[in-house]
Amino acid sequence: MDQQQGNQELGWEDEISNDGQSGDSLLPPGEYPYEIVNLRRVRYQPKEGGNLPECWNAKLTVRLCMPDGHSEDVDHSLFMVKKCEWTLCEFFLSIGQRKHGEALKPRWDSVIGSRGLCRLAHKVVKTKTYNDIKFLPPPAGSVGGGATQQQPAPSGQSQWPPPAAVIPF
Repeated sequence: MDQQQGNQELGWEDEISNDGQSGDSLLPPGEYPYEIVNLRRVRYQPKEGGNLPECWNAKLTVRLCMPDGHSEDVDHSLFMVKKCEWTLCEFFLSIGQRKHGEALKPRWDSVIGSRGLCRLAHKVVKTKTYNDIKFLPPPAGSVGGGATQQQPAPSGQSQWPPPAAVIPF
């Protein structure tokens, strides 16, 4: 639920059903191809005693391609603060905008539609368990992530990113 929906006023006669459970279901841990389907730039407002200061937050919607062919959307935040810079580098390496060790001025306008590979795990914060994404670099020798179509790989070699027929988005 985005902030605007969360701030929507309820009427006295409105039906209610949200019992506080997250709409996100826990997905099986593993490595998945993904596509970025949404990006929102929002200000992060820290809670008292939090580890991060107020900062910009790139809220991504990451569409995962599941082994059975269906897709699942997972929200992921990239915090725009120096101590989280490594996560930004990891993400831009994964989508092919950055090479390992190079400085980069991110091209945020080309993030939507970018593809890559990620590792999904479960993270426990206090008493709640979340899907946690770690963006992975493209396999060695590959062109990298990105939204462009690749030519078929020679027989017997893996192709990166996977062809659109493999990813149902």
